[in-house]
Amino acid sequence: MPIIEFTLAEGSPFIEVNQLLKATGVCDSGGAGKMLVAEGHVSVGGEIETRKTAKIRPGQIVTCGDVRIVVRAS
Repeated sequence: MPIIEFTLAEGSPFIEVNQLLKATGVCDSGGAGKMLVAEGHVSVGGEIETRKTAKIRPGQIVTCGDVRIVVRAS
């Protein structure tokens, strides 16, 4: 399973899950990220995420398909 480490921008306490998927290259746009969430392909901390703009904070792990994204503070 590929692991991507994503560091939040300085001063940002969170990133929305759809924007995280876009920023890491898992999908091409925030809209595509929202679709992945709506279809049940995204989990946060091992639980399926249903909120398209859920706030992802440092220390959380987001999984989409076979990709795992670890979010770090700046």
